[in-house]
Amino acid sequence: MQAFTSLTGIAAPLPKANVDTDQIIPARFLKSISRAGFGKHLFANFRFKDGGSENPEFILNQEPYRRAEILIAFENFGCGSSREHAPWALMDFGIRCVIAPDFADIFHNNCFKNGLLPVRLPRAVCEQLMEDARLGGNARLTVDLERQVVVRPNGEEIPFEVDPLRRHLLLNGLDDIGQTLQHATAIDSYEARQRASQPWLNGSL
Repeated sequence: MQAFTSLTGIAAPLPKANVDTDQIIPARFLKSISRAGFGKHLFANFRFKDGGSENPEFILNQEPYRRAEILIAFENFGCGSSREHAPWALMDFGIRCVIAPDFADIFHNNCFKNGLLPVRLPRAVCEQLMEDARLGGNARLTVDLERQVVVRPNGEEIPFEVDPLRRHLLLNGLDDIGQTLQHATAIDSYEARQRASQPWLNGSL
């Protein structure tokens, strides 16, 4: 999993609450268990018209937000079904951080498992950051996980909190499997002792 330490990038304002996972990645596109390829379908119902052409009014179809790495939204982002494809689609599009007042629990957990940083900030602060984001590509935000601050274009630092374990895992690029593999030597030693003391479990007798 790609580590997240500090990110400076273009932020896209999405002034919507209750953005659910079917809006993030509609169910009709869930045809693969690979994490790649979902970015082109991110927010498909918003980004594209019925005929398949782009909706020029949607923020991610506008410059410079086509290259957004940060998304700012309102309350209850990621509600709805528990599909892990939602963070996959955001990541595949290029978004590494979502800032909102709060997140649906399962989506919040899935973000950390996939290298996407969800940052909780009060709605009033999110509104300020959206105003910053509307200034375009020259108004980049910095999200510093090591220091746990969001830095506005004017230099103001806004603190946020992340669970210490999740912060450690994200800083080091460790998903559940990576966390387990940190103990690979101990696991190998245990399995070797088990094979020696209980060979019948391994079909050795």
